[in-house]
Amino acid sequence: MLRKVNVGIVGCGNISDAYFLGSKKFDILNLVACADLDPARARAKAAQYGIRACASVADLLNDPEVEIVINLTVPKAHAEVNTAALHAGKHAYCEKPFALNSADGAAVLELAKRKNLLVGSAPDTFLGGGIQTARKAVDDGAIGRPVSALAFMMCRGHESWHPSPQFYYQKGGGPMFDMGPYYVTALVNLFGPVSRVAGSTSAAFPERLITSQPLNGTLMPVETPTHLTGTLDFTGGGTGTMVMSFDTWPYPLPFIVLFGTDGTLEVPDPNHFTGAVRLKRKDGTAYEEIPHSHLAERSRGVGVADMAYSILRRDRAARASGELAEHVVEIMESFEKSSTTGRHVTLKTSCARPAALPVNLGPNELDS
Repeated sequence: MLRKVNVGIVGCGNISDAYFLGSKKFDILNLVACADLDPARARAKAAQYGIRACASVADLLNDPEVEIVINLTVPKAHAEVNTAALHAGKHAYCEKPFALNSADGAAVLELAKRKNLLVGSAPDTFLGGGIQTARKAVDDGAIGRPVSALAFMMCRGHESWHPSPQFYYQKGGGPMFDMGPYYVTALVNLFGPVSRVAGSTSAAFPERLITSQPLNGTLMPVETPTHLTGTLDFTGGGTGTMVMSFDTWPYPLPFIVLFGTDGTLEVPDPNHFTGAVRLKRKDGTAYEEIPHSHLAERSRGVGVADMAYSILRRDRAARASGELAEHVVEIMESFEKSSTTGRHVTLKTSCARPAALPVNLGPNELDS
């Protein structure tokens, strides 16, 4: 039996509860400590979950008991905190996105290789029962040879409900870096890595009016594209079309659809671990829902647990790896780069397609 791997959480904001709870669901993880820029918030979470609160982030990074740092800081701090964790001799797993640009992500990856440490990043929702069921259908040939994909995330933005929505409209924000990691990661899991990107981007409104509390009535500037559309050329063949928008009123579009030579597959919302998978075969008259081949009971933290297995068994590649996350960052930033230059962007990064999860796993298992 493999030993437990000790983990500590940096950043005790809203998303942290999902990781506190998720980390406790996996036998391979032992959650031991947390830290936050606000020590009182760290103490409150530590008391709630029965762990230690560190006096500062630096104290947690230097804690000899912590082996993996779960980095839940704001996106602009992800690369900085990952770098500090690696310098402290810790493995690092962060919330999405891995970095706000591929140069920062590449520097983190290079440091990890020099230190012989692992880095990884959310999203890990592609390890849920919904997308793993879709992955098995693709791998089993249910749609024949994959030809193309569509992906849509279209909404009116976050200022009507989020208590502090400003960062969604700053550089490094927008619908691509907010929601894009879910969609792009799912597509790479299903189709493999991407070789080039073409994009067109815009921002419909130079300012946004916050209507949520406590900032109701505040105008905020828009500093990043809020509507992005473009195409992906997959290295193994096939193309994808993506639309990511904060400028549109909702319309009942599918989340992801895959088209193949022998059928069409509807993939569930990649922001979640579960959801219906629907298949229309080439000789069928209607879509049929496919029974889940994988358990839907996954949660935030499954990517950390998967990393822990790879720490203990170095012949086993982590699925939510830094290489995958860095490739996703370069894909996302290439939409705006292509729009600005008026050219396709040939990607410098690539990654291995993550290994599919075996079927018939229990809720606390990641390998047969």
